[in-house]
Amino acid sequence: MAGRIHMSIKEIKLMANTIRQDVIRMLLEAKSGHSAGSIGLADIFAALYFHVMYHDPKNPEWEGRDRLVLSNGHVCPVFYATLANAGYFPKEELLTLRKLGSRLQGHPHKGSLPGIENTSGSLGQGLSIAAGMALVAKRENKRWRVYCITSDGEHNEGQVWEAAMLAAKYKLGNLTAIMDRNNIQIDGFTEDVMPLEPLAEKYRSFGWNVIEIDGHNVREIIDACERSRAVFNKPTMIIAHTIPGKGIPYMEFLSEWHGKPPTKEQADEAIKLLEEERKEIEEER
Repeated sequence: MAGRIHMSIKEIKLMANTIRQDVIRMLLEAKSGHSAGSIGLADIFAALYFHVMYHDPKNPEWEGRDRLVLSNGHVCPVFYATLANAGYFPKEELLTLRKLGSRLQGHPHKGSLPGIENTSGSLGQGLSIAAGMALVAKRENKRWRVYCITSDGEHNEGQVWEAAMLAAKYKLGNLTAIMDRNNIQIDGFTEDVMPLEPLAEKYRSFGWNVIEIDGHNVREIIDACERSRAVFNKPTMIIAHTIPGKGIPYMEFLSEWHGKPPTKEQADEAIKLLEEERKEIEEER
């Protein structure tokens, strides 16, 4: 039935753990792909698809669905794992990631899989796409919202700021962007490559509503998304402070894991750590 999936906080945490394990297995099988960002975004994707967004896995083209635009398409393993766990396609297909002829390529392609709203690859374009969708929804008095996942590193691109200006001009209160503020990009730390701060002040000066959260705190993620729904006259940027490779110590905070997969030994260690985390979550009251 179309609508929202209302998992509890504990269930969402467990789903995020499942998604992280799926990502590890996918990357190991593919022997390529982006580890750190995909794993770091699991809590956000779990919260969006299993509590926040209106969508229908059995009817992916439902007109009333919320749209999710993934701008930083290289983290698609977490997106694919989320869609599969939500029921958009069989989970067995996850292990075909990046293989010849697979529907799960290294960057999402609209039309290949149900639930994919945009083709992405070149960074910096997603916020423009999302703003365009939100503008159409506003002009046509549609109730659905647009969510855009964007990276911090792609804010080096001027197009992002052009989109930010447009979204503010047209008062797109139906647009919620979530920035994965993990402080890394392919060449190192963002503040070394091209300093981005003060990000919150920049977006406020562009006319946006800005909320800063812990991107691994499920309650904060849900609360921020709900608060964004109450702002009608301006778009919202949720700056989600995340840890790249969250939950896997040998990955955390290291930019070298931006674009490489684990070895068999590393994958086994990661799954073991995540299983231990899962037991801790299950024991929570």
